[in-house]
Formats: sequence, C-alpha cells, structure tokens
Amino acid sequence: MDAAEVLRLDREHVWHPYTGVPSGVPVHVVRRAEGVRITLGDGRELIDGMASWWAAVHGYNHPRLNRAARDQLGDMAHVMFGGLTHEPAVRLAHRLAGMTGLDRVFLADSGSVAVEVAIKMAVQYSGRSALMTVRGGYHGDTFAAMSVCDPVGGMHHLFTGMLPRHVFAPMPPHDYGRRPGGTAQAGPDEVYLAELTAAVEAHADRLAAIIVEPVVQGAGGMRFYHPAYLRRLRELADEHGILLIADEIATGFGRTGEMFGCDHAGIRPDIMCVGKALTGGYMTLAATLCTSRVAERIGVLMHGPTYMGNPLACAVAGASLDLLAERPWREEVAHIEGALLDGLAPAVGAPGVRDVRVLGAIGVIETDQPVDVAKIQDIVMEHGVWLRPFGRLIYTMPPYACTPGDIARITGAMVAATAAL
Repeated sequence: MDAAEVLRLDREHVWHPYTGVPSGVPVHVVRRAEGVRITLGDGRELIDGMASWWAAVHGYNHPRLNRAARDQLGDMAHVMFGGLTHEPAVRLAHRLAGMTGLDRVFLADSGSVAVEVAIKMAVQYSGRSALMTVRGGYHGDTFAAMSVCDPVGGMHHLFTGMLPRHVFAPMPPHDYGRRPGGTAQAGPDEVYLAELTAAVEAHADRLAAIIVEPVVQGAGGMRFYHPAYLRRLRELADEHGILLIADEIATGFGRTGEMFGCDHAGIRPDIMCVGKALTGGYMTLAATLCTSRVAERIGVLMHGPTYMGNPLACAVAGASLDLLAERPWREEVAHIEGALLDGLAPAVGAPGVRDVRVLGAIGVIETDQPVDVAKIQDIVMEHGVWLRPFGRLIYTMPPYACTPGDIARITGAMVAATAAL
C-alpha cells in the first residue's frame, strides 16, 4: 500500500495509544528503520530521539539482533512454558540473575504485566494487600499497576473508583541529575527523609511492599530524585519486614548511567521488574525477578501468560544483553549526557521553560504549561527529529548508538520547539 492508503485505513480501524478516535494528533507512516533513523512514507528521514519509547538502545535493524531472531525462528517461534522449557529462556534467566543478584526470574510479556506479577508476589508472600509508593510515579496501564500510579497527576484518574487504595508518600524532591551550567548536585532533603519514615511507620503493619521507580520517575513526569531516598526506603523495608519492589522497566540496562537505577543507591530490591530495552526494542518481553527467599515462601505463583518465555523474544534479549556487555555503553551514555547538557543549555531561562535537566541518556525540558503535541512534533520533524512530547515535557531518551551529531540535531530541535511555547 502507498502511504495515503495506509493512513486511510489507519483512520478507519486503528486506535492509537493515549488518543481518541479519530486521533487528535497526526500519525505518520514509517517505511523503514535503520540505525538511529526512521524513514517515513513520504521519504523523510528522522533521528529517533525516543528510541521507540526508550527500548531501542542499540538502534534499529541491528545485524546481531536480526541474526538472533532468524536463527531462533529456524528452531521454533513459540512453545508453551507450562511444563516445558527451552535454552533461550534458561540462558536469559541465568543472565538476568547474574546481573541483578536476584535468583528467580518470572518471564512476562510486557512491563505492566511484570508489575502485576510483582504485586502478586508481594501479596502472596506477606498475606497483606496494601502497597506504599510515592506520588509522581507511573508503573503501567493494567489495573494493579494503575493503582500505584499517581492518583491525582497521573493519567488514570478515570478509574479511581475501581482501583484499590494504597499509601502514597509525598513526591520526592526532584533535584538530582545535572543542569546546564554545572550547578552542584543538591544533597538529600532531611525533611523529606523524615516524611518517608513517617509514612512507612504509620502503615507498616498492613504493607505488603513498597514500590518505586529507582531514581527516575519516568512517564509520571521525568523527574530525577536523590538516591538517598531509595536507600532510606530499603532501610525502612528491612526494619519493618516489608518487601521493596524496584520498577526498573524504564531505568534498566544503562539508561541512567548505571546498569540499573538501584545502582545509584547501592541497594538491591527484593523484587525487580525489567522490560523495554531488554530486547533492544525488537519485541515485547519483560521479567519480574525476586530473591530465592521470596520465591520459596510464595510457593505456587498464580500467574501464567500464554506467551511467557517466548523463545524468539528470549533469544533476541540474550543477544541484546550480549551487545550491551560488549559495547562501551557507560562511556556512550556519559557522552550523550554531556552532549545533552551542552545542547539544551540555550533553553535555560527561555520563556515558558520551567526547568532543563539531564541524567544519563535522558534529557528534559519542562515547560510552564502543557505543550501542543502536534505543534511541537511538526517543529522537531522540520529539524529531522522524531520526539513524542507529553504534558509539560519536551524530552529525549535516544539510542546509545547516537553520534554527537545526532544528539546535536535532537537538542537543536528541542530548543527550537521552545520558541513555540
């Protein structure tokens, strides 16, 4: 089909994420993706500053990942995981356990499902049903995951009456990360540490777990908080016999400059959720990991996705983790961080701009008012870049394979977009 026909049928039949029917924001046909660029149906080539919602860390059409998919496809694309096992899943679980220190791995098929599984683990382990989290967080779009997203500023307020009521501590101060101009990192806020302590102590007898996104609150607002708060939550969980769940779906596999967000704080959770970059953006796969202590106490975990342990996805994930181990991802992310700081500096103090912040391969321009998504996308596309702003955020989480020139194009487009605020 030509691009016009694709768009016609799209308008008739397809419901896109976080939009109405018909979509209030234009959609664009993609014909090909190669390296860090996507080619549209009209021939335009754009640098993907979103890495396919933060997943395509190696870029697109990577020969190693392609080969892993083809080789696995020759043996089997899928087989049920109930009562059966296979090498790609076992290798991947062994690899993840070695990376995290969490011995038991439950393979799921999306990040939201991984969070659902983590919550089930905590409830079965403890016999309690309440969770604690912090405001400003986001953990997914399924029901248990929605219940621990921010109940006021999040995107799930329509379902408030149907969701369990959990304990929400105040939003962490978001003064971590780096700002253009080299301002010093702020230390932890002692008042906030006391607030966390008070929240846990007030509800400890009914909490199954504390669940947070380590250091970076992603889709809830792209805020960065001090690792000391995460360390304090680990201490409080230990003091009161509560599990700590780390939602590393967005932060895992190097995005923040450390392999996992928890590494900034030097802590290990009891349960961890990973996804997104796990397969390098090739296909959907996630995992919920836990300690042997947690798994043995639970016994039979009441969950089992049809496509659990999909061999094709597991094989590609294994190849993606091989690539990550071989490439100098830490240096790449550090170079991206420096380029983001330099490139976004002109946005500091611009009219309509509230804050500019960077952590690892995450660059954020926070605006005073919600942005016009369609207008901002038109501007950045004119500069040869693909971004997907939301709320009061114009942000990028690019592939690690981006060159300095690519990052300069991305930041230039973001700064240009601020002129439309």
